[in-house]
Amino acid sequence: MGPAGPLSVRDTVSTDSPTPVPAPIISVFGSSRCKKQSQPYRLAQQLGAALGQAGFRVASGGYGGVMEAVSRGASEAGAKVIGVVYDANPAKANRWVQEKILVPNWEERLMQLITLGNGYVACPGGTGTLVELAVAWEMLNKGLLASKPLVALDEFWRPVVEQVQKAEQAGLGSATGEELVYMAGSVPAAVEFLRNNLSPPPAPR
Repeated sequence: MGPAGPLSVRDTVSTDSPTPVPAPIISVFGSSRCKKQSQPYRLAQQLGAALGQAGFRVASGGYGGVMEAVSRGASEAGAKVIGVVYDANPAKANRWVQEKILVPNWEERLMQLITLGNGYVACPGGTGTLVELAVAWEMLNKGLLASKPLVALDEFWRPVVEQVQKAEQAGLGSATGEELVYMAGSVPAAVEFLRNNLSPPPAPR
């Protein structure tokens, strides 16, 4: 599937300006290995649906696991779904991706997702997801990104955030912790935080 056509009304946010602006994009990070019907897959699908219903566009790495689940949920809710995939195997993108952005390697894939996103959600995952969360977090911490909402969904990442807070308390890092990473215990809490911390917020569907 090639790039999608022009934005529809559903892909825009109305403002006082006569020209609509594109709906905000939320980049979602998560495991590529979780199976259908697993709790992480269901959680990501619920997230995608809620983001779509709230008026967001959704971007991910475009393949399986959490990426498939969030793409599926968002697509079924009528949202625009973007997949950042390797140019060597774009055909392996999941079937809910509507627009593919091709990149040559893992590093550019991550940076493209960070650049695209007006906000971020880290779902449960392994070392790859940990790196994605950490890079977005550190870029916000260093001021390399404009202020953007960063959400850690579920309790999965709480030990990581708490460990960083301990490092801060020991004088080993700057005060970031929960100041930059919002711990969302549920999908509705994550979406509400994103809506409340983006300007302008998206128009609900």
